Amino acid sequence: MKIFEYVRVSSKEQNVVRQIETMKAEGIGERDMFIDKLRRKDFNRQKYQLLKQIVREGDTVVFDSITRMGRNMNETMSEYDWFVKNGVQQRFIKEPMINTSNEQEDIIKLAIQKIILTLLRRKEMKSRQGKRRALQKQRRRGSSLVVQR
Repeated sequence: MKIFEYVRVSSKEQNVVRQIETMKAEGIGERDMFIDKLRRKDFNRQKYQLLKQIVREGDTVVFDSITRMGRNMNETMSEYDWFVKNGVQQRFIKEPMINTSNEQEDIIKLAIQKIILTLLRRKEMKSRQGKRRALQKQRRRGSSLVVQR
């Protein structure tokens, strides 16, 4: 059983140093770390796909946050389930309540994890809707608006 780390930043302005330092503070080294530095809204990321090819049942993948796995919560839930179905444990430093474990999962824990992931997905959808409404409102007023991500 091995422990792997996945680090992702989605823009050139972001830096992986904070995530790497967080992993080190948790006692996790850089030896088996996979780092993607690109802006993609899907999971076709080179290092992420390589990680999925390498991990085996019983291994653990550590993420700083569920948002470092992915931003689109529908796709992220699908990826989360892929790891579960393949017996790969997941550890989220900022959201330990959705960690999976080697212990036999009980139905209550799985239900709570699904609820939390669903709430995160809804939060993401509301945020997107709010940004879209604000942009439409600005367009109707005739002014241009740059949406920061």
